[in-house]
Amino acid sequence: MSPPIPISSSYASTFSYSAILFPFVFARNNFTGIKLHPTVFCQFEPKTEKPLTRRCSPFLESSLLSGSDVVASDEWKAVPDIWRSSAEKYGDKIALVDPYHDPPSTMTYKELEDAILDFAEGLRVIGVRPYEKLALFADNSCRWLVADQGKHYMYEAIKSDDIATLVYTSGTTGNPKGVMLTHQNLLHQIKNLGDIVPAEVGDRFLSMLPSWHAYERASEYFIFSCGVEQVYTTVRKLKDDLRRYQPHYLISVPLVYETLYSGIQKQISTSSLVRKLVALTFIRASLRYMECRRIYEGKCLMKDQKPPSYLHSMLDWLWARIIATILFPVHLLATKLVYSKIHSAIGISKAGISGGGSLSSHVDRFFEAIGVTVQNGYGLTETSPVIAARQLSCNVIGSVGHPIKHTEFKVIDSETDEVLPPGSKGILKVRGPQLMKGYYKNPSATNQVLDRDGWLNTGDIGWIVPHHSTGRSRNSSGVIVVDGRAKDTIVLSTGENVEPGELEEAAMRSSLIHQIVVIGQDKRRLGAVIVPNNEEVLKAARESSIIDPNSSDVVQENVTSLICKELRTWTSESPFQIGPVLVVNDPFTIDNGLMTPTMKIRRDKVVAQYRDQIENLYK
Repeated sequence: MSPPIPISSSYASTFSYSAILFPFVFARNNFTGIKLHPTVFCQFEPKTEKPLTRRCSPFLESSLLSGSDVVASDEWKAVPDIWRSSAEKYGDKIALVDPYHDPPSTMTYKELEDAILDFAEGLRVIGVRPYEKLALFADNSCRWLVADQGKHYMYEAIKSDDIATLVYTSGTTGNPKGVMLTHQNLLHQIKNLGDIVPAEVGDRFLSMLPSWHAYERASEYFIFSCGVEQVYTTVRKLKDDLRRYQPHYLISVPLVYETLYSGIQKQISTSSLVRKLVALTFIRASLRYMECRRIYEGKCLMKDQKPPSYLHSMLDWLWARIIATILFPVHLLATKLVYSKIHSAIGISKAGISGGGSLSSHVDRFFEAIGVTVQNGYGLTETSPVIAARQLSCNVIGSVGHPIKHTEFKVIDSETDEVLPPGSKGILKVRGPQLMKGYYKNPSATNQVLDRDGWLNTGDIGWIVPHHSTGRSRNSSGVIVVDGRAKDTIVLSTGENVEPGELEEAAMRSSLIHQIVVIGQDKRRLGAVIVPNNEEVLKAARESSIIDPNSSDVVQENVTSLICKELRTWTSESPFQIGPVLVVNDPFTIDNGLMTPTMKIRRDKVVAQYRDQIENLYK
């Protein structure tokens, strides 16, 4: 272990370094504080107290300075412990690349730990004390990570059950609540996510999610304990950076994978007729091949509690195997001629990890067909966040995988609270060491979701695949399937319950639809608020001779007509059909408050914003 480096007695210069490198705003308790700017030096009077040595987290400092070189993961008691461990093991290896902030940053693991320690010293100098609350406001970058971890070196031992952070929920179904996550909660993620993402030293991850979101945050803590390289990107730069950096892994939300899917489809549709026909034929063949492979591998989703007969299972297996054998050469040819070009454009050579929302089944199947592994996961801010995820060895399409280690699931009836058997749909409840301590200063809200036995009501509707020793789901038993939010359920005036997510997913397969929210609470029939894809609408209008080839305008009535036709096409297999449609021109975005920071649509906000127009639809 390198010898301890004493902190300079010139505290002003020490903290000025931090101020230059990590501009951000922080606030203490009542949100009044100091704004740090890269061109401003913070001036402090020199302190007379003896300078302190700081080379690791307070909890492990004594043992490390006594001669232990490397901190084993089973010794970690708090999140900051990972930085000393990683600095010792990975030292001069690149930890992160942050190319789009001023100045651009590249840090090794040693430099990252030093930056965190310097920042911690700066906070101490200005008088920040243990258990004070700091609020961080900054763009997504390595600076946020350093500030986040620097606020933990505050000269008292950190206990595992101490609160590490307050993370406010996105507020998609109500007012945001402060989730109290402890070091123990987050360490559970750090120690167990390796079962989902078997990251190796030197693997490259591409990051574009906000660092303050629970999903990105836990992922960052985990991957930095593995000696990987993380590259920060932005929404605008994502396409270029996928090609430039060729990441092994991409950890992101479903919308990113849907955007990649749409981009690939658009490129195919604008190709020459021959190229387009070849590509679409190959994709259809690969989709069918993968479907048959899932059948004979026993990785399908079945709700029936009674397994199929052995004879039926054997005939089913044999038929799927024959069809897959016939299609396999076509799939190989497609990989060589078409899919390899897609792979070189997006990288993601090991896996894309999707979480933070529902991954559309057609997107899921598409990436499987072209040979890009996508692992879907599930969690909440209240669960630190990951509670289930698909593993490479059991990557069952349409599910969110098995519960991660030390995590239990059960499905209950929403009215009776009775535990339901596998295959039955109900409310998902979860229990495990990653569950939050509670909502900050909100015991009543805490008691509504956490019972005395430690079970958290997720508020999601789902089911668990039954155990079968034969048949299509013989290797899928125990995986979790999430069907949507209980609060999203639309109850029509006829008394029928509708899960809007299924209809929205089907509708989003249309290239004419950019965004959609299905509505109809207390109405006789369903409706929808839709943001059109104007470029595709214009193209469709020309092809349908609604407008002449040289025209660039489509009247609203024709836009609505085209979209309604698309809805009927893509939702034809649903028992519920969408009636009146409100077409709006302004997209749902984070800036206008109609999307969360993780790009989930705020249904209640959309309905509230267009309430008058919606009421007129039903008149």
